[in-house]
Amino acid sequence: MAATKKEVLDVPAPTIANAEFDELQRVVAELVTQALSKSYDTKLTELTAYQAVRAQDAAYQGRVALALATAMNQCTPADYRSGYALGELLGALLRGTLGLTEDDYLRLFQLYNLSFSTAVPSPYLWPYFPVALTLAQVARFAKKQGRLGQPLRDYLGQLLRYSANGQGDLIKIRLKTQEILNLGGENEAPTVAFVEGDPFGKQLNQFLAGLDPSALPVWASLLQRWQKATTGQPTAKLRKELDAATAAIGPDTVRQQGRAWLQLLADIPVVEQPQVHEYGNGTVYNYSTWDFVTESNATVAKGLVWTLQTVADRALIELLTTLTAKCFRKIPGKGPLAVGLGNACLLALSQNGLPGVAALARVRSKIRQTNTQETIARYIAQESAKLGVSPAEVEDMAVPDFGLENGRLEEPYGDYTATLTLADGKAEVQWQKAGKPLKSAPTALKATHADELKELKATQTQAQQTYSTQRDRLDRSFVEERRMPWPWFAQYYFQHGLTSELARRLIWRLYNADGTHQDALWVDEAWHNVHGQPLPEPATSTETVQCWHPLLAQPAEVLAWRELLERHQLRQPLKQAFREVYLLTPPEERTNTYSNRMAAHILKQHQFNSLAKLRGWRYRLMGAYDKGYESDAATLPLPVHGLKAEYWVSEVNADGEWNDTGIYHYVSTDQVRFTRHDEPVPLPEVPPLAFSEVMRDVDLFVGVASVGNDPQWRDNSGLAQFRDYWESYSFGDLGEVAKSRKLALERLVPRLKIGKVSEIKGNFLRVKGHHHIYKIHLGSGNILMEPNDQYLCIVPDRSAKTMGASSVFLPFEGDAVLSIILSKALLLMDDDKITDQTILRQL
Repeated sequence: MAATKKEVLDVPAPTIANAEFDELQRVVAELVTQALSKSYDTKLTELTAYQAVRAQDAAYQGRVALALATAMNQCTPADYRSGYALGELLGALLRGTLGLTEDDYLRLFQLYNLSFSTAVPSPYLWPYFPVALTLAQVARFAKKQGRLGQPLRDYLGQLLRYSANGQGDLIKIRLKTQEILNLGGENEAPTVAFVEGDPFGKQLNQFLAGLDPSALPVWASLLQRWQKATTGQPTAKLRKELDAATAAIGPDTVRQQGRAWLQLLADIPVVEQPQVHEYGNGTVYNYSTWDFVTESNATVAKGLVWTLQTVADRALIELLTTLTAKCFRKIPGKGPLAVGLGNACLLALSQNGLPGVAALARVRSKIRQTNTQETIARYIAQESAKLGVSPAEVEDMAVPDFGLENGRLEEPYGDYTATLTLADGKAEVQWQKAGKPLKSAPTALKATHADELKELKATQTQAQQTYSTQRDRLDRSFVEERRMPWPWFAQYYFQHGLTSELARRLIWRLYNADGTHQDALWVDEAWHNVHGQPLPEPATSTETVQCWHPLLAQPAEVLAWRELLERHQLRQPLKQAFREVYLLTPPEERTNTYSNRMAAHILKQHQFNSLAKLRGWRYRLMGAYDKGYESDAATLPLPVHGLKAEYWVSEVNADGEWNDTGIYHYVSTDQVRFTRHDEPVPLPEVPPLAFSEVMRDVDLFVGVASVGNDPQWRDNSGLAQFRDYWESYSFGDLGEVAKSRKLALERLVPRLKIGKVSEIKGNFLRVKGHHHIYKIHLGSGNILMEPNDQYLCIVPDRSAKTMGASSVFLPFEGDAVLSIILSKALLLMDDDKITDQTILRQL
């Protein structure tokens, strides 16, 4: 730990008379002896030797402090117990008032051996020395003196530059050093230094270094305050300081520069860094860390976001939305990438009215953390309370239309025209010149209209994201049985430039003032009933509107709606006419308070977790560290009905069946229950539509996350004790989703190319190829080959338009397994043309 004269400033030691030196040595020895021999319950300040020092004046205590530091300087690693005791004693003295001069403080720092020789400092570089407490003493001294002398300022500047690259306690040291250097410098720009361990810190330092001297003081004053963003939300004092500094610079200037910094944060790559740790017993542990921004600069970034919160425009809101999604990206073994910064972004969005609420609604669909989703819901509720409307209504109001009219926007660019359209849920841009279509954006415009093209691309992306968010929101809203006044529905759905593309392809129940109702669908620019007959304009008689659900109608009417959709080739944005209905069964009536319909399945836990969060359920991953005791159910609040749905699960505790972070790979399923105030509610008392939607969610979890859906699970490390389950699920009875899929296929297959060689038989789509007859299970999509039911493993490419099925008309979006079944059928009917060697070896 010893430092050379080149590593510390050459500061003369204070002159102490020999007699006093001997006395101080005796005092130090007595202090250390009592500190090392004291009981655990005895406080350091209760020692008689320490109290005797405290009874003396400040000058004497200052000399004792120097003597303690001198003794610490002479300690060797073997003297670690004495060194620790000396450090505690010196720290205790430094919490009081000491009579020290500037030269004394320099001498203290010299005795601390603060080595500035290493390129990257360690927060444990100075293990015993109370550097932070000494800086606090210097700060009080500087306030009293008005200004420090140049030698001490030079030393503190050296300490500031070095600690700027550190983490942990070094961050506090750096901030306190900055504070001291800024005392008594009213006519100078504040001293500010940022950690250069990431591009953000480097750019901030470069920005300050390149400023005009006249602009430096106000910018440095603002950036200095960003380092104080250590709390969850800005304090009233910090909020006032940030706003005042912003006003001094100019809101437009801060907004423009802040946009560049936010873009940088959004663009900084998240880099995985492989790490290896070797234990003493020879065990090697391989893991990864993920680099984004340093701990210190994440705090600074929070200050940036808090500053921009009050000056945000549309462009800043979109950048904040992008950065929010990035911050809550899940990192293996860590969790969210940057929770503090992400929460700052959410706060900023929540303070920007309806545009901010719209951004919160969009980003919520990308976030899987339950507590964060609850935070977003709370922010939306706060905004709804301000406006005096419900949270659902404020989300309606917040949906932007992006200039679309009936899902279409035309933008002229000189001789060219760009048309943005929402077609079948996809935002696409087509180009024309003089009425003639072009394949892509004209190259000439990239030079003359670069900013406009960038804005068009951003609008396309945001429109797509907003459409998907609102579609998913509608899909989850059936359980609420929400009714809207007709004028509200007309304004925020039917006539809205974006959501009209959803509303006009869905069936609606129109309630009249006299209590009657009629169901209607917008077809060929007019409302029609289930028989395809035109209806009078609803606005004259309709009072409220509800999104239709097949549970509200008789089976014959449901089938009639399906026929109408197929006849007009109308693809619904979500499953509505073909939606599965779950009615209470006799076994559920007997069990009364729970359902075993979805019990005894084996699910992939991470996939189940993602699906549950996507559908608004709350779930906490179970790990080997807690045996699952703290989280044994996924829950869904049903506030409209005063209920909570529960899907019970338990860990599959098999040897090695957990990942590096201790999370179980698999869970087994159990009951579905409904509770009110934590008490079970009899299933017959649960509203039928709520029961149906909850059971549909649970069926979705099983239908997607079950190991039975994995064509490779049996052959690639699937648990042997669950092979029977895999077989029974892969080729067994159909659930409600699969039954609905079967009904759709019975109508689709005869009209398709595969119709000549295919038929629905039992639970399978039976396809006749040139080499074999294939049976594709309608639940799992897995395949058996006749005559001996040999298993055929075909893994679909889920990232591509698989095997030609994308051109097949489906009356609804969102059933990936249905598309996979059709894709496999199209492939296998021409099995003589298959070239994939993995498949050919099985044939």
